[in-house]
This record gives sequence, structure tokens and C-alpha cells, in this order.
Amino acid sequence: MKYIKKLIRLAFYFGFIVLFILAASDTLITECSRGLVYESPEEVSGKRVGLVLGTSYRLSNGHVNPYFKYRMQAAADLYHAGKLSAIIVSGDNSRTEYDEATDMKEMLVALGVPESVIYLDYAGFRTLDSVVRSKKVFGQNAITIVSQQFHNERAVFLARIYGMKAEAYSAKDLNNRLGLAVHVREKLARVKAVIDILTFKKPRFLGPKVDIKHA
Repeated sequence: MKYIKKLIRLAFYFGFIVLFILAASDTLITECSRGLVYESPEEVSGKRVGLVLGTSYRLSNGHVNPYFKYRMQAAADLYHAGKLSAIIVSGDNSRTEYDEATDMKEMLVALGVPESVIYLDYAGFRTLDSVVRSKKVFGQNAITIVSQQFHNERAVFLARIYGMKAEAYSAKDLNNRLGLAVHVREKLARVKAVIDILTFKKPRFLGPKVDIKHA
């Protein structure tokens, strides 16, 4: 019986520590991005380069991913409102048959964004990679990030840690089961983001610099 009580006590302490880390990471990222994540184009600073964060074009069931669609629409809206001078689409292209950046470019072009102002980042494997590469590869010290609000907050946090002037424009979010699962994963992603900063995590690849002529 004493052994069982000890296990219960340890489980309670472990659970408390986990909840504390989750809450602390969430609060830190929310506060660091406060006032820098916008919901209307009028609030966004004009003529910065946009950084659109990648996600898969299709879900596992074959349907178009609404997170993808809403991000591309938000980026196109900002461009047509005169708020973006160019757009970096940053996504995962770690496999030949999987190319988020090209999918993003194609949808933006379909939404009326000129192909000439779109720059592809094929090594945006994680949010950290996308943000850091926008500075170290694409030469941007001030960016407007485009994703959903929860993701924008984490990206702005990372950008500020790396000394960038960052703001973000939030695309439409989801309130269904998919949205709930994504928001739960975000809590864990925020802990990982804080750990990455504390452990000086670097992007998987950097590579040659890219000159953005429209910046």
C-alpha cells in the first residue's frame, strides 16, 4: 500500500510539473506576441515581405486542408491590399512527392498574386526553420507572418528572439474536430519552441542567400 501511495504522489507531482511547463510556455509566447498579431489588413504595416508558413495542401482523407486554403487567401488579401511587397512561401519539401512551397505558390497565383513576387523556401520543415531562414537566407529583418493566430503567436515569438521586427496577420481558424486537435498540438509545440530557444536549436539547413528584389 505504501508503494502505491508513493507512485500516486509521484504521478501527481509529475502531472503538476507538466501542467506548469505547458502553462508557462503558453503564457510566455502569448505575452511576447501581444499587440503584434492582427486580424484586419488595415492594422498591418505596409510593404513588408510576407512569410507564409506552410502546411499540407491535402488532409489524409484527400480533402483540401482548410488551414492551407485560409492561409493562402489571407496572404493574397494582404498582397492585394498593398501590404506586402513580396511573399516567401516556406514549407516542407523533404520528399520528392511532397512539396508544400510549390503548392502554396500555385494557389497564390490562382488567387491573383504575380508569380514574380513569390519566393519559394523549400526547407521550411518547422516554424523555427521558416522564421530563421527568412532572416539568414532571404535577408529579411522585418517580416509580416501569415498563418492562423495560434501559429502566428509562436512564429512572432521566435522572430523576436532572433532580433527581427515581426508582426502577423491571422487567417481564418477552425472550430471543428480538426481545429481542436491542432490547438492541442499547439500547446506541445509551444513547449518545444521554448526548449529550442533554450538549447540554441538551429534550422536543419541554411544554404546560399536569396536576394528578394521586391523588398
